[in-house]
Amino acid sequence: MEGGPAMSNIWRAYVFRDKDPVIDELRTLVEDHFGVKVNASSLREIAEAGGPSRECMRAWFFGKTLRPQSASIEAAGRALGYRRAWVPMNGAKGRRR
Repeated sequence: MEGGPAMSNIWRAYVFRDKDPVIDELRTLVEDHFGVKVNASSLREIAEAGGPSRECMRAWFFGKTLRPQSASIEAAGRALGYRRAWVPMNGAKGRRR
């Protein structure tokens, strides 16, 4: 089952139908940062600033990539000057076990 289509249903806390929601989160970040829809120019700037290749990001946003690698997503955000942070969902406090 490792890496197969059923992979998105393995974790009850992180379920999605098609593409990983992190792709849409990053798309929004890129579009807010550049003030335009994702395009070849924005992908080139991210790649030149140390992010993933344009081909890699093109596959996220427009291609068949369903679940990008965490390190690639992180590199793209950092190339724009951002970093990811864990925050409580829906204003809830974290649970201790």
